[in-house]
Amino acid sequence: QITTVSGNEFLLQSDIDFLILDWFHAIKNAIDRLSKERSCTSRNSEFKLRRSSSIELLNSLDTESKEPKPEHRKSLIFRLNYSASDTNDRNRVKSRLKKFISRRPSLKTLQEKGLIKDQIFGSHLHLVCEHEKSTVPQFVRLCINAVEKRGLDVDGIYRVSGNLATIQKLRFVVNQEEKLNLDDSQWEDIHVVTGALKMFFRELPEPLFPYCFFEQFVEAIKIQDNATRIKSIRRLVKKLPRPNYDTMKILFEHLKKIAAKESVNLMSTQSLGIVFGPTLLRPEKETGNMAVHMLYQNQIVELMLSEYSKIFSSGED
Repeated sequence: QITTVSGNEFLLQSDIDFLILDWFHAIKNAIDRLSKERSCTSRNSEFKLRRSSSIELLNSLDTESKEPKPEHRKSLIFRLNYSASDTNDRNRVKSRLKKFISRRPSLKTLQEKGLIKDQIFGSHLHLVCEHEKSTVPQFVRLCINAVEKRGLDVDGIYRVSGNLATIQKLRFVVNQEEKLNLDDSQWEDIHVVTGALKMFFRELPEPLFPYCFFEQFVEAIKIQDNATRIKSIRRLVKKLPRPNYDTMKILFEHLKKIAAKESVNLMSTQSLGIVFGPTLLRPEKETGNMAVHMLYQNQIVELMLSEYSKIFSSGED
């Protein structure tokens, strides 16, 4: 960081140490040259130079608040250079950082004090449901209601991407505020709502189809006999944790309504399978069979949509 007496500030950043060192030497040489050329007016063109990197951050705090005097300028520059004392400086900074981190309150403590709100995006499904005392996240219900209210006939619904900046804004609002009105004009683009809903499922630490069920669903979809395949998928779905089952049921019921409007929105069960397959289920560890897995992921979602009534019916097998 370079700060001039006139108030101009310049920040040069890089994670590459040798590049920072090159910049530092170039700037230092320029300052030294100007000092020689303008020795009589150096007080009017004074620079404060501080190497900006994480390991020097705490060391700079003591000097940052004070404008260095002309006679101290060279010592400040020299001290911030790479030198034999650099290792000691690093050790001091590490020690101070460890003390600082050890004094930080835990995430649980901050949440209990209300300083950090429970997040919706990026949290485990069962934790969101426990917090809301429900088995289906309220955000999922709100998005589904909004899409069914004004998006069933929209061409490419769920396939067309919404504005990412607006989606991120909606994500922030959901994580920070308890009440959300998707009828507000700022969310009028229904593709923003569908984009946020897909993002919610993508950011679950564990997918809607839990990791431990992935291989079982893949083996079930491989079964050649259709009746046996449906029965196997149904049996697996019934074994899912309650939040996963209830959320899956309401989501697939919704997607079935989307597919019923295929003639208008051009979204068939196959199209929805392609969109939601990788979003809703994936292996815990990616392997070389990603392309094959993606095919099965799509087929599982497509089958569950086309055979929704059989898979989610309340009757016994």
